Amino acid sequence: MLVKKFEREWTEQNLWKSILLFFVNFLILALIIAGFLFGNELGNFANHMREYGSGYLYALFCLMMLIVVMYLYYFFEDRDMLATGKNITLLFMVLDLYFVLAWVIGTYIDIFARPVALVALLMYVLIGRRSAIFMNIISALLVFVIDTFAGGMSADNAYYSSLLISFSAGMMAIFLCGYAKTRFRVVSVGVFIVIPMDIAIFLLEISTLLDGSAGGLSAWQSIFLHMGYGLFGGVMSTVIFLALLPVFEVVFNCLTVYRLRELTGSDAKILKKMKEEAPGTYNHSRMVAQLAEACAAAIGENVDQARAAAMYHDVGKLHYPEHFTENQGEYNLHDELTPELSADIIRSHAKDGYTLIKANHLPDFLADIAIQHHGTMPIRYFYAKALKMTDAELNIEDFSYMGPKPQTKLAAIIMIADASEAAVRAVDARKPEQAEKAIRAVIEERMDLEQFSECDITMSDLTKIRHALVYTLTGVYHHRIKYPNIKYKRTEGGTKGENV
Repeated sequence: MLVKKFEREWTEQNLWKSILLFFVNFLILALIIAGFLFGNELGNFANHMREYGSGYLYALFCLMMLIVVMYLYYFFEDRDMLATGKNITLLFMVLDLYFVLAWVIGTYIDIFARPVALVALLMYVLIGRRSAIFMNIISALLVFVIDTFAGGMSADNAYYSSLLISFSAGMMAIFLCGYAKTRFRVVSVGVFIVIPMDIAIFLLEISTLLDGSAGGLSAWQSIFLHMGYGLFGGVMSTVIFLALLPVFEVVFNCLTVYRLRELTGSDAKILKKMKEEAPGTYNHSRMVAQLAEACAAAIGENVDQARAAAMYHDVGKLHYPEHFTENQGEYNLHDELTPELSADIIRSHAKDGYTLIKANHLPDFLADIAIQHHGTMPIRYFYAKALKMTDAELNIEDFSYMGPKPQTKLAAIIMIADASEAAVRAVDARKPEQAEKAIRAVIEERMDLEQFSECDITMSDLTKIRHALVYTLTGVYHHRIKYPNIKYKRTEGGTKGENV
């Protein structure tokens, strides 16, 4: 269903706009490359072009082919990347930075000292594994083309070895990065990717000894020197990655696993405020986060995004925290209000949450889920209260959330987990069968009211979500034994207890 919807939205105007943006970014990349290649040859440009012109033309053709392949890949495999100029600029910005670093380090330090895994790491964290694998290939070929053809096709074995090293190191970084749960543990990835790099460098350099063209101490010094450069390149890949990642997160508002974990920490600005001003809502959100994580894992959704969405789904209650049950004491402020006004205050928290998240420049998906997590559900309590107070016919939409309905599986998970936590706690359902009955009622009610009609969640997903909620909630609200009431007293002979 989502594919069909996307195909309708992709128009000819989108196509030409994305092609134009790709071309503009390609020109910027080409100008950067030309600046490095011709920077020292401007005074002798004509002679230089006569000698190496064919090599430069071939390099330009190869570069254009790589960019065309890059566009076609995203057009057929991940068209969302072409939907906005921000995404296209992100792709080329990573390539631009990598080329500049690779050229400077390769020219002034050593070809093996380049941060060969930088593109792979940035793409993996900012976009995803599939894009990281593809862009790692593109970046390796890009630098290889410039190295070999721009100088008049005078490549040596080091350039071919550099191609293999760039590719293998980037791939290893991609597969290892998933195990690095914090920013600084990524540095260990740099150490591991050095292994294939230094093996390749050693095998390349040892050939100078085997073919008899060189030998002695100087040859071994050269081998270990280049292996040291390989170590430098591997570690610097992760160091530069850590330095650039926050910049990309802010400039492109990228949602990374590291940023998500920072946003859900107890010292996050909005969560800290919620803990102080609406402690009941904060504790409820933490419980929903635990449930959402279990549900997301059960149906293969992003667990970190589910946790973050749950922690922020009710931040709109900060506007009127005392009007929500979990933050009240014995006195209920709604006793003094009309049902219509109470319903307005309660349902406004969805829109208020959206506005607050946007105002704090947090990821868009948090704002979207905040406004969608109640869909268009009626606020049953105040609708029933209004029915008792009048004989007139009431419009139920005046007592319902304003929507929109959940647009993603993640929004549906938060909707179900939020309502299920409240329902199970309300009926004090400690046994699995009691919890399942309450959760099933929550899901069926939302299905009857077509709350999932605008997202691609399936019956199989809903079944898995229900099982995950039952297991998690019965674990949290399990039955506890009643402890005997014993009062302890300290005596001269020791401690003595007696029933009270």
